[in-house]
Amino acid sequence: MSALGRVVRSGVGRRRVQTLVIGLATMMAVAASVLGGSLLVVSGAPFDDAFARQHGAHLSIEFDAGEVSAGQLSGTKDAVGVSGAAGPYRTATVTPRSDGAGPGWPVTVAGRGDPGRDVDEVALLDGRWPTRSGEIALSADSSLVPELGTEVAFTGLPGDPALTVVGVARSVTRTADAWVVPSQMPALTAPGSSGGYQMLYRFTGAGTPAGITAGGEAVTASLPPGAAVGEQSWLTVRKSAERDTAVYVPFLAAFGVLGLVMSVLVVGNVVASAVGTGTRRIGVLKAVGFTPSQVVRAYVAQALVPAAAGTVLGLLAGHLLAVPVLAETDEVYGTSSPAVEPWVDLAVTAGVLGLVAVTGWASAWRAGRLRTVDALAVGRTVASGRGRWAARLAGRLPLPRPVALGLVRPFARPARALAMGTAVLFGTVAVTFTVGMGASLGRVMEARAHDAADVTVPAPPPDLGPRGPGAEAPPAADPAAVAAAVEAAAGTGKYYRAAKVRATLSGPTGTVDVIAFTGDASWGGYTMVSGRWFDGPGEAVVPTAFLAATGTRVGATVTLNGLAEPVTVRIVGEVLDPRRDGMQVFTDASTLTAARPDLTETSHHIAVAPGTDVAGYVAALNEELTPLGATARAGGTGAGGDMVVTLNALAGLLTLLLVAVAALGVLNGVLLDTRERVREIGVHKALGMTPRQTVLMVLTSVAVTGLAAGALGVPLGVALHGWVLPAMGDSVGLRLPESVMSVYHGAELLAPALGGLLIAAVGALLPAGWAARARTATALRTE
Repeated sequence: MSALGRVVRSGVGRRRVQTLVIGLATMMAVAASVLGGSLLVVSGAPFDDAFARQHGAHLSIEFDAGEVSAGQLSGTKDAVGVSGAAGPYRTATVTPRSDGAGPGWPVTVAGRGDPGRDVDEVALLDGRWPTRSGEIALSADSSLVPELGTEVAFTGLPGDPALTVVGVARSVTRTADAWVVPSQMPALTAPGSSGGYQMLYRFTGAGTPAGITAGGEAVTASLPPGAAVGEQSWLTVRKSAERDTAVYVPFLAAFGVLGLVMSVLVVGNVVASAVGTGTRRIGVLKAVGFTPSQVVRAYVAQALVPAAAGTVLGLLAGHLLAVPVLAETDEVYGTSSPAVEPWVDLAVTAGVLGLVAVTGWASAWRAGRLRTVDALAVGRTVASGRGRWAARLAGRLPLPRPVALGLVRPFARPARALAMGTAVLFGTVAVTFTVGMGASLGRVMEARAHDAADVTVPAPPPDLGPRGPGAEAPPAADPAAVAAAVEAAAGTGKYYRAAKVRATLSGPTGTVDVIAFTGDASWGGYTMVSGRWFDGPGEAVVPTAFLAATGTRVGATVTLNGLAEPVTVRIVGEVLDPRRDGMQVFTDASTLTAARPDLTETSHHIAVAPGTDVAGYVAALNEELTPLGATARAGGTGAGGDMVVTLNALAGLLTLLLVAVAALGVLNGVLLDTRERVREIGVHKALGMTPRQTVLMVLTSVAVTGLAAGALGVPLGVALHGWVLPAMGDSVGLRLPESVMSVYHGAELLAPALGGLLIAAVGALLPAGWAARARTATALRTE
């Protein structure tokens, strides 16, 4: 081994604790960077990645099997502009019952013999594809519970077919809610009904709505008029998917910046300190013949060896952390192959090792330029002139002597105290931001779910027609009879009904959902952004996106068309609700009395009286509702729960990593300070300082730094929360109300403020223990 190699090996082995700190700090930085970088990559274009991987359909068209044949549809594969097509697949829209739990919502079932390949390759997430009659694969996005082995019963069809769930899959463009083998489709088609066909197309030019429209016209040009009864563009699905994923980007960007800055500060400070404390050894190396270039290379290598080991461990830890988190985001994003991109590993590895090398080179280069005699003259003792005024002030305070000695240390080494304080500062910012983020997201998801009701009686599914001759739609539950049963039930507290109808507006294209309430629904979880809840006919509240799309504001009037007669309402409030792209109008049922008197698709929402058992209430109410054709269920929809869990999990993981890096930064600083003061500590011990007082002195030396960093980190964390939350809201078209933003309170902010002191104390524990165990004689002999 060369002389330079022996110097490197000796330096790494001699400074074991500092070598460990460099390795751990690098590992934490790499793990946080891999996790954050992977999530940023996933959040960038999740739908486009999944669409390309699964060869998604640009356009899915539903045809009436009574108007067109399978042969005619197969001929459309050669239409102008079609680059690929799949189908025709028989389809049926049915309303299942899952394990006898009650009526569900309508689902579209398609008959496909395999998951496909060239167009709309359905990704199998769990189980297998159906291979025979009696089996079904459910979409992970369907309203049914996709649990393998459960039975899905279709009691409204002849023979009441019951299918066993054998697989869970996902179509990136959501072409169906479930899939069966083609031979199963006759049993799922209502008697007398011709059913439908589904065709899936890919076009050469499908990047714009105009391109999709042109492709649709080309494939339907040779078919009978009216054969196409519905279609879905991939652009519509992408818009919906990106609206969900866009909320992640500001959140991840904030944590990414925190992690990057903290990693640079801590890793750079650790490496610079390691080189700086070796100045006298550098003088020795130069005295025995090493050139400045060799000295620089030796100390850069001493930093890179533990950094390389930490990088390897950090990559492993980052992958282990990323797998479950990416699997969770997979459910939200709609992708099916969560994995860390190789280029993320390469970029993080190059960035972190480059940072260590540059920092080590800069520090060693400065030391290497010193004259040999000057480098040899540098000892461990701190210049005595620093902090004298602080020492005199502390000596006059009525404090125990170990506490006074510890309080003086930040003023004797201000640069080192600043470096430790900066690390603690970012850790405190991360903790404060995470606490506020979790509270705000919880309130947002509660508001968007509108699930304040203890018990809900869902609206009956709409008539799915067309039906064959003589076939009649199943009778819907009479809303008045259901309302009478609810009002008569023991334990009913607050109660309201909601009915939904479709209308159009003068100006904007498309339809809006008009939700008409009977009773006071203001308690049902609807969070007001501005204005007030309506209190009579002719008034309405709308979401933020509605105001933006129509160019209106609170106080304006809009006219609802497409009903029996136009209805004009005045907007009196802005509500937090992102569903249906915000194109909703909430009003009193009496507003629609003349335009739509027959509101039959009504849901019922109940808050039970205090002290009432919800499960018992639901059971008793269902005894009255079952003969009426309705079913009550406990709780609301819980929409958005997965997203809250995902974001909270990400925040917790990233915060833990940032706090760990901050503690390592403190550990490094206190370790260097303790080693520099080893002879001073020996003098204190010789004069009677006990090990417990020594620990107290060392911990006190970081108390001021920790408290100051915590006190400054809390307002910075609150400010970061105040910037990120509105950005997240803007990304999905939401204006967040004050109740969502104002989640910090005085007592709650005290904990993260003291958290800075806790981080500093945890980082100082190991050096404090080392100083307490040091023998007095050994410490006194140290120069």
